[in-house]
Amino acid sequence: MAATSVITKISRVEQLSSRVIRILGCNPGPMTLQGTNTYLVGNGKKRILVDTGNSNVPEYIDNLKDTLQKFQCSIQEVVITHWHQDHTGGIADIYNDILKGDKIPIFKFRLLSEGGNEKIPNLEEKQLKYTYIKDLHEFSTEGATLKAFHTPGHTKDHMTLYMKEEDAIFSGDCILGEGTAVFEDLYDYMNSLKILLGYNAEIIYPGHGPVINNPFEKINGYIHHRNMRENQILSVLSEDPTIKHTALSIVEKIYKDLDTRLLPYAQSNVTHHLNKLFKEKKVAHFDDKDQSKWSKL
Repeated sequence: MAATSVITKISRVEQLSSRVIRILGCNPGPMTLQGTNTYLVGNGKKRILVDTGNSNVPEYIDNLKDTLQKFQCSIQEVVITHWHQDHTGGIADIYNDILKGDKIPIFKFRLLSEGGNEKIPNLEEKQLKYTYIKDLHEFSTEGATLKAFHTPGHTKDHMTLYMKEEDAIFSGDCILGEGTAVFEDLYDYMNSLKILLGYNAEIIYPGHGPVINNPFEKINGYIHHRNMRENQILSVLSEDPTIKHTALSIVEKIYKDLDTRLLPYAQSNVTHHLNKLFKEKKVAHFDDKDQSKWSKL
């Protein structure tokens, strides 16, 4: 899930390399840009599908079906980068309209606690279940090998995929083609960015937005942006360490001329930064009259 405006026009279907075809989810919106990028990976008769877009988008299903027919291939398995509906919602439509009820494995990292099972959207009655994987799991198909990395932060179950044949990363919503990503846990998210940076990839196929041909600069830009915001927060807290601030009072100091419609997002981002700083023992947290307050340690 993204948070930015659209800049670069993306085709509904595009062959990006000899191993990668992008099929746009046709689900545009303020948080999905032009839509969710789904990818057919491999060059054989059976290929891996990465993510599935939203549910009830006939145009996406038609485009995926046409692509499978054009390249005379079928779906070997589905790999889901994370649980958000714009990545999992299309599973039922693919199952019903393309697979015609044939069961293939649907892989992801576990979101719920050990022993709990997530329900696949709109398929509860079919008893179709996710196959949960662990860190460094490898998927293999003709022409491509994908290694899965647990990269939480955007969500707890988020994964990215490294394809060694192209020195490429399928980044899900950890890195976007345009703008910056939202996240659930900034501490985990920053660690995940460092994991991706360590791969020195040549290309990134993101969950939203255009292909990224400068991965090192892009990932470093994300890290720099978050570090800049963190330094602004620490600066506010350092002005008078005896004052206890709310996230909202910090937002009012560091976000100048902010559109009031974006206030909840800014407040959420600052709260995530504060939680990260608390984990790092850089700030103190207080519960004061049912609201969180923070000060510099």
